[in-house]
Amino acid sequence: MMRLISTLAGRLLALPVTIASAALFGLMMLTFLDVVMRSALNAPIQAATELIRISIAVIVFSALPLLAARDEHISVDLLDNLFHRLHLSRWRDGIITVICGVMLYLPAERVIDLAERERSYGDTTEYLAIPTFYIGWFIAIMTLVTAAVMIFRGLLILVAPQYLKALEK
Repeated sequence: MMRLISTLAGRLLALPVTIASAALFGLMMLTFLDVVMRSALNAPIQAATELIRISIAVIVFSALPLLAARDEHISVDLLDNLFHRLHLSRWRDGIITVICGVMLYLPAERVIDLAERERSYGDTTEYLAIPTFYIGWFIAIMTLVTAAVMIFRGLLILVAPQYLKALEK
């Protein structure tokens, strides 16, 4: 069972990592070409700003499910000693992770509303005329995936903490 969960988690999390890696590579190439063209030919890439904004959104929101699965997000540990002494750390971590996963539904729902509004208005980027609702939907989907990962991780912490190692690889 552990091997199956580990394999499944690895395969499911490989896609967002691949997307983020490809976006980062594209961002790197775009920046390099823009600097070279700006310096050598005095001809910057006009659409560089909007492509950089899109790439950063793709990188950040693609990485969220992996960060949630591996518990690598930022956290404040002011009360860790208290919970550790009372042997409640696992319960705290599980409950907070589930609550955070459930709370991610609200921003995802709002982004869906905004993306649909952009679609209905026909909003596009300035230079390349890329419909902006695609980016909004991508952000919403990745936020929902992150929510599902956090809820799953929180439930694993509460019910079957021995299977957490499969997610953290």
